[in-house]
Amino acid sequence: MKKTFTFTLLIVCSTMIFAQTKKDEQAPVNVKARVAEYAYYDLKADLSHLSSSEKQLLPIFIEISKIMDNLFWKQTFGEKAELAYVKDAVTRDYININYGPWDRLDDNRPFVDGYGPKPEGCRYYPEDITREEYDAYKDQNKSSLYTVIRRDESGALKTVWYRDEYKDDLKKVCELLDKAIAIAEDPGMKNYLTERKKAFETDDYFQSDLVWMDMKNSNIDFVVGPIENYDDKFNEAKASYEAFVLVKDIERSKQLEKFVQMLPDIQKILPCEPEYKTFVPGTSSDLNVYNAVYYAGDCNSGSKTIAINLPNDDRVQALKGARRLQLRNSMEAKFDKIMLPIGKQVLTPAQLGYLKFDAFFWNVTFHEVGHGLGIKETINGKGSVDDALKTEKTSWEEAKADILGLFIVCHLIDKGEISGISTEEAITTFVVGLFRSVRFGAASSHAKANLMCYNYFEKMGAFTRDEKGIYTINFEKARVAMNNWAGTILKTQGDGSFDFAQEYRQRRGVMSDNLKKDLDRINNAGIPRDIRFNQGTNVLGIK
Repeated sequence: MKKTFTFTLLIVCSTMIFAQTKKDEQAPVNVKARVAEYAYYDLKADLSHLSSSEKQLLPIFIEISKIMDNLFWKQTFGEKAELAYVKDAVTRDYININYGPWDRLDDNRPFVDGYGPKPEGCRYYPEDITREEYDAYKDQNKSSLYTVIRRDESGALKTVWYRDEYKDDLKKVCELLDKAIAIAEDPGMKNYLTERKKAFETDDYFQSDLVWMDMKNSNIDFVVGPIENYDDKFNEAKASYEAFVLVKDIERSKQLEKFVQMLPDIQKILPCEPEYKTFVPGTSSDLNVYNAVYYAGDCNSGSKTIAINLPNDDRVQALKGARRLQLRNSMEAKFDKIMLPIGKQVLTPAQLGYLKFDAFFWNVTFHEVGHGLGIKETINGKGSVDDALKTEKTSWEEAKADILGLFIVCHLIDKGEISGISTEEAITTFVVGLFRSVRFGAASSHAKANLMCYNYFEKMGAFTRDEKGIYTINFEKARVAMNNWAGTILKTQGDGSFDFAQEYRQRRGVMSDNLKKDLDRINNAGIPRDIRFNQGTNVLGIK
């Protein structure tokens, strides 16, 4: 999922946390124009099929989500109130979008006077920590998803668990969870909420992830807690708090059920050598379609998540697989407001008809499936892929999921398992999606992944670009590029080739002059970069 991937203080403030820079070091940011790049969308859903208890749970989940939102502020910036001195309404609006004074879709460039570069470690580490100091610090829990690194009274590093660092906020969360547990009637939901409360209290999320995998019959879902680690650019190790409140689309979910049992066979036909596809995906995985009704924290910062692939814990995936939750209303918002207008700017008119929402839906759906395929442990004794690829792990993992998603969709279309779209439509929609994602900026793991893919496809002749910046796709060459790029990624992960991954991403995950021109044209056309939400109980019409 998720993703990638924000952010007291007057210049004269003696308690300043982050480094400052002079106003004239960069050209001023047109904040008003940046705010306009986020298109509003009302986040709501049909609630008529929900039970009385499920409807009662929604406001409680939203209250917990608001606490997750506040916790993410603390993790990525500090106390939100420390920016209260900013009086300009537009700037404050953009601060809220980005969870701080750094533009998430512009390589974390500061847009509030008095701020320099965003610290790589956000507030998960001391601002003045060095790589050498961290590496020399001996503590088995220092790289846990659920700890922060602080300094003791002597200035030495110490490890603090989330349950202690954020104790007061988490106490409120647990009190609200007690209310929800008392109301919940679905056994799976009640069990999940009970175990999730224990997880907040202990920083051990394994059992709650397992029971979440078994929650099959609830008409609502609540993804909540410290989950993704995109925001930590120092180590990509610390999990950020977030929450999704979701309402299930029962009919569309049933249409996806058959694909779960196909996952082991799909793993076998991945375009790589056998040793790079030894992982056996669990068949307790599920694919479901939801409409989101509330976003909070990490998933609501900058670019918005439109699909979920969880749990991230490889132990859970080995035992039970993963759940892939497609957020259809959010997908539709991005397709209508962003993808279609981009396609009209960059595609040859002869191929514009291949840009379809259904293709976008399937590509995103199987992007999430792609996360659970491939390989989890290196083949040469370097440990897990995540450990071996270190700071390159997320950009290469997103690259894998992107290209395997397209590979799976094309395979299932060829086999007649997906109907209503063609491989040409899947490929065209994928290529246009590259333009959408690279606009997120080089600070985004998703953007890095798509820049590498764009450059690989271009080198392989998957598309050509004329002097006006109009693209024509060669579908035959695109499929060859798709297979070869997938094989390259799977080998890089399986070999744990950190040096290659870093060098390749630095060399090929960059934007060419022509692509910059194309993005300028897209931006000048007034096409939104992303969406933002009107959300909450008022939008849903509930109390």
